[in-house]
Amino acid sequence: MIGLGRMGGNMVRRLIQGPGAHGLVVYDQSAAVLTASAGPGIKAAKSVADVARQLSPHRIIWLMLPAGAAVDGAITELLPHLAPGDILIDGGNSNFHDSLRRAEQLKAKGIEFVDVGVSGGVWGLTEGYCLMVGGAAAAFKECEPIFRSLAAPGGYARVGPAGAGHYVKMVHNGIEYGMLQAYGEGYEILHASREFQLDLAQISKLWNHGSVVRSWLNELVERAFSRDGTLEGIRGHVQDSGEGRWTVEEAMRLDVPAPVITLSLLARLRSRQEESFGAKLIAALRREFGGHAVQPK
Repeated sequence: MIGLGRMGGNMVRRLIQGPGAHGLVVYDQSAAVLTASAGPGIKAAKSVADVARQLSPHRIIWLMLPAGAAVDGAITELLPHLAPGDILIDGGNSNFHDSLRRAEQLKAKGIEFVDVGVSGGVWGLTEGYCLMVGGAAAAFKECEPIFRSLAAPGGYARVGPAGAGHYVKMVHNGIEYGMLQAYGEGYEILHASREFQLDLAQISKLWNHGSVVRSWLNELVERAFSRDGTLEGIRGHVQDSGEGRWTVEEAMRLDVPAPVITLSLLARLRSRQEESFGAKLIAALRREFGGHAVQPK
């Protein structure tokens, strides 16, 4: 396992502790993180290349790195030390176009590329992950004991050839954007009510019992409100990993209307503005054409 951050570190722990425990060679560029990962069944490597040197063919190496240059850099460093028949897994949130390119690059050298979309967040350690796997059927079968150990019951599947895993995960995250936005807007309406002083923690708990909007996400809403009923300690700045953008781009390429996912992405962009210049201009225009009042800064 190369990359021992929030996801990679927990995955190592599950592979060691979970059903069908595996021995691992691990590496992270942070010496402190690498030291903290030490334990029975885990060997630390000195570098990305050293991971390959400590493993025997057929190697299985899992990259859990930020999408983009970090993945390409690790592959470049690994390639001289890999042999035909080795399997390289990318479990990060890579763009599926990059996965298609990497699969072709590695295939030319006899190395199998497997892309795995991983869902489950920090809860995956105890609850198990959902793994969306792309790659050759034979490579999937060889890696299946690993997937079985990591996944929740019924939580892994080969969804297609190389690239398909990250494609499915991309759309998965696009759907997630829409679901999160719907919850956010609904609870904001409740919070803004002028007629009622509503207990959002109570309502979120209520909705998790028999309601059609009950879900694991709403269970997390309940958990969040139990910690801070008004969310006063949180700034409404919402980041994105890029997959929502890629989903919107793919929808446009395929001429598929996806207004909910698209607007959810735009809402995230709006959340990062301290004050919207566009909104200021709209207020100024309403004053100009209709004499509407503006609020001074």
